[in-house]
Amino acid sequence: MPSTYEPIASYTLTSTSTGVTFSSIPQTYTDLVLVLNIKGSANSISCIRLNSNTSSIYSYTSMSGNGSSAFSGRTPNNNFMFIQDFASYTSTDFSYNAIVNFMNYSNTTIFKSILSRANVASAGTEAFVNLWRNTAAINTILVFPNSGNFSIGSTLSLYGIKAA
Repeated sequence: MPSTYEPIASYTLTSTSTGVTFSSIPQTYTDLVLVLNIKGSANSISCIRLNSNTSSIYSYTSMSGNGSSAFSGRTPNNNFMFIQDFASYTSTDFSYNAIVNFMNYSNTTIFKSILSRANVASAGTEAFVNLWRNTAAINTILVFPNSGNFSIGSTLSLYGIKAA
């Protein structure tokens, strides 16, 4: 049986960074999966922009929990999408893991839906449903913190999923 996930690109940071760009993404897959193990500044929110688009055409709905409370939110017109929003986390050594799914990323007749789930052991779990209201195929993904930097040792890997 062939492997479902095919590696496209992977980065392990050897210096701090204000963002990582995956570019020239092949259009030969049905979906993309981005796997993140991020270390960074406290109170940082990790974000994504697609195809360098800074227009306010991103929206999200979120759910999160920390073991004692549950939260939800929605923003309709943003200029980036969220991967995680553990903004109240106060440690100076902020780290989390996340999986981001881009469905039908190369389809040029639909808006793009993106699902993400992020976890911080001491803070909780978050899930986001993002919508990029654009029909362009995704060929560039920028992952960045809204403040601070990603730290040395952070890993970001992009995979393609072939049609079954």
